[in-house]
Amino acid sequence: MKLAKLFGTALVALSLSAPALAQQAAGGQPDQVDQLAQMVGLSEDQQEEIRGILDGMQDEIGTLREEAQALQQKMQGEIKADYDEDAIRDHAEDLGEVTGEIAALSTLMQAKVDSVFTQEQRDELDKKMQQMRQQMQQRQMMQQQGQ
Repeated sequence: MKLAKLFGTALVALSLSAPALAQQAAGGQPDQVDQLAQMVGLSEDQQEEIRGILDGMQDEIGTLREEAQALQQKMQGEIKADYDEDAIRDHAEDLGEVTGEIAALSTLMQAKVDSVFTQEQRDELDKKMQQMRQQMQQRQMMQQQGQ
């Protein structure tokens, strides 16, 4: 279960950075699928399959994110002296549905990508993620000590 949580976090970060990925790929820098391939030894077929999964779901998730932002702006627009509680609650309910769909699609995307990995690759990813988490904790401790 820890692997799924770590992998999920990595993929959420990956999915949130889709525009940056497109820019990196266009600029000739390695994208995150390439980096993942180097970390766990993905084959070319696995890389293509993962890219297909990500490409197939990014548009839908992006559209939903835009919808969520629009709903948040509508809610912000209701912050005024003559506010409409029903409108606020309606927007909040809609926002909940949209963010729930984003969470569902992100989880489905993670599960589909996870299914591409071999068990050895999952184990290697778990090991690398644990190392990265330890390094982040060490940096945080050093920063706290320096303050």
